Amino acid sequence: METNNKKKGDAEMTTKVQKWGGNSLAIRIPKQVASEFDLDKGSDLEIEILDNAIKLTPTKRKPTLEEMMSKITPENQHEPIDWGGNRRVKNYGEIYT
Repeated sequence: METNNKKKGDAEMTTKVQKWGGNSLAIRIPKQVASEFDLDKGSDLEIEILDNAIKLTPTKRKPTLEEMMSKITPENQHEPIDWGGNRRVKNYGEIYT
């Protein structure tokens, strides 16, 4: 596997195309590359055809509510905000409690 984003000192890598299921082909991504791009089993990649090359780009996945909630700790949680009680809006602007 060759990468077009080579930096000075980067090593070239190769990989083999293998059969996957009935109609598809697959490549193995070396661990070093997977780690560098934070790829894991199930990661989504965008495939682009550029001239005489295939470009794979990791897609940005939105975190789930559960993933975001799991990162809340007592240290990073702010105090509750008082928004002025339970007030409802009636007739587009008329406020009553």
